[in-house]
Amino acid sequence: MNGTNAVLFVSFGGPDKREDVRPFLESVTRGRGIPPERIEEVARHYEAIGGASPINAITNRQAEGLREQLNGTPVYVGNRNWHPFLEVTLREMAAAGIKQAVGFPTAAYRCEASWERYLQAVEAARKKVGPSAPAVTYVGPWFDHPLFIDAIVARIREAHAPANASWIFTAHSIPTPMAEASRYVQELEATAGLVCARFGVQTWTLAYTSRSGAPADPWLGPDVRDEIRAQARQGVNDMLAVPIGFVADHVEVLFDLDVEAQEAAREAGVAFRRARTVGDHPLFIRMIADVVKNPVPSPARGEGRRP
Repeated sequence: MNGTNAVLFVSFGGPDKREDVRPFLESVTRGRGIPPERIEEVARHYEAIGGASPINAITNRQAEGLREQLNGTPVYVGNRNWHPFLEVTLREMAAAGIKQAVGFPTAAYRCEASWERYLQAVEAARKKVGPSAPAVTYVGPWFDHPLFIDAIVARIREAHAPANASWIFTAHSIPTPMAEASRYVQELEATAGLVCARFGVQTWTLAYTSRSGAPADPWLGPDVRDEIRAQARQGVNDMLAVPIGFVADHVEVLFDLDVEAQEAAREAGVAFRRARTVGDHPLFIRMIADVVKNPVPSPARGEGRRP
């Protein structure tokens, strides 16, 4: 972190209470042509998990843990879609005299919908702040970082799945053309393979959640519910979901896995459990500290695209 005097923790953000849900969803979907019925559907997902999201609290715990690891280096949190918005955070940093920061977007796997949108959001916010906005460099890839793998392994052990359980790694689905233009799937597969190697697990699957968009448009599959049903038909009786695509237990985990996938498993007559996301596990916090100490030379928009 030579020459750097702060860390910018870049997260998605989420609603803290019921009254925030629809304004938050409007922020997420603004300008993207999402039909109102889809927004209402997602609002009901939040209702099903209690009317709010724990993502902001988890992000704040991650940031606080990082501050402790960095011995007092300032760590600021800025969100793409909810308070504190990136522009507000960057103005606060500028007022504090921060000239240069390392950005840590909370996206382990890089594609246009994740990593690149975080970088675009930071740059858009910097332009609004103006010349006083701190310069931001970014961490390198960490999908295969040993401490990230360690944290996932620890979460799997906490789940106490039976030895014969079928492992299903899960992540957010994205449009197939977007996936083909990036290394998103390859990075997910690399993480899953490294985790399984720690346990000697030879067979595993990768499935997806949170699909949106027009039904006719191709997105990554299989959907985790379809995978559960398919494995049940093959005689599998016990399944473990490992949500490596997310770093916090938010709506895409708490609803898509704990409600929808659990219901699919119940209907199929199979046992289903999931590991927690890495969240604020100390091993993951140590990983963040390690990667922010060694940022890449430039943000390199498009980094992670397939050659």
